[in-house]
Amino acid sequence: MTYEAALQSEVFLTYLKIIGGLLVFAGVMITILRVSGKNVSGVWNTYRGWLVMVPIVIGTIFLGRTAIIAGVALLAIFGFKEFARATGLYNDWWMTGLVYLGIVLLGVASYVPDPRLGYEGWYGFFMALPAFVIGAILLVPIFRNRAQGQLQQIALAIVGFMYFGWMFSHLGFLANTTYAYGYILYLIFAVEINDIAAFTCGKLFGKHKLLEKISPNKTIEGSVGAIIISLGIPWLLWFSFPHFEPWHLVATGLIVGVGGQLGDLVISYIKRDIGIKDMGAVIKGHGGILDRVDSMIFVAPIFFHAIRWIHGIREVPVS
Repeated sequence: MTYEAALQSEVFLTYLKIIGGLLVFAGVMITILRVSGKNVSGVWNTYRGWLVMVPIVIGTIFLGRTAIIAGVALLAIFGFKEFARATGLYNDWWMTGLVYLGIVLLGVASYVPDPRLGYEGWYGFFMALPAFVIGAILLVPIFRNRAQGQLQQIALAIVGFMYFGWMFSHLGFLANTTYAYGYILYLIFAVEINDIAAFTCGKLFGKHKLLEKISPNKTIEGSVGAIIISLGIPWLLWFSFPHFEPWHLVATGLIVGVGGQLGDLVISYIKRDIGIKDMGAVIKGHGGILDRVDSMIFVAPIFFHAIRWIHGIREVPVS
């Protein structure tokens, strides 16, 4: 993946047209509503957030494999930082330092070639890293000769590394696959559409609460509507993965439709447990980093391992 390859990729260029067209359409609709006197301040703030995020995401993918892996690692680092600050783990620099180091090593494993096979991305090292990082975290109380109050810190550090680091970093490792543009752009696009569909269907049809103690605004109708729409998206974007069979498209839709909502619900119960509304305020109208990438955290590893099992992640070794 390079910027030259992006300019020659029909998949990349097609997504560029689709996303650009949707942004223009949404801008026109919001403008019409504002002119007609409707209060669209909340929607306008969200739209302005997209105007910032979309060029950054597309630009990162355009720059290629190195930028994608580095970008995912940075998102994981800042996402974990939000989690650590919210839970109080941030004050323990032994634990947070090990998690930061683990996330950096995940990026390294995603980038360097496999020393035995010559493929880009050291898959074996990537998969083994949780054992080493978790082992190191468990040893921290021994090295500082401390027992009281350590279990909670250890648990938070392990959750932070596995959930916000290792699981999310599968998105970066997808940059090493044969169909990298199709896989990555599809996941980013489909996950966001799934979020929008859940919100829209809930507003239009929602009558029954889904899990009111975790996310009071989510409804069963919104959840079902999002799954139905997510099941249809792979068929519309089949060009992203032309080697997929029909049942692969169904599985892909379910991974996004169900996995995206599970990721969002996990962050919701974490936020409710610690008593906050948003993990941060980095993106106006969108909250923090974790509020924006939470839906991808389940989707990325499940999709990655599904395609690895069915198709393999690449066709030929890198010379």
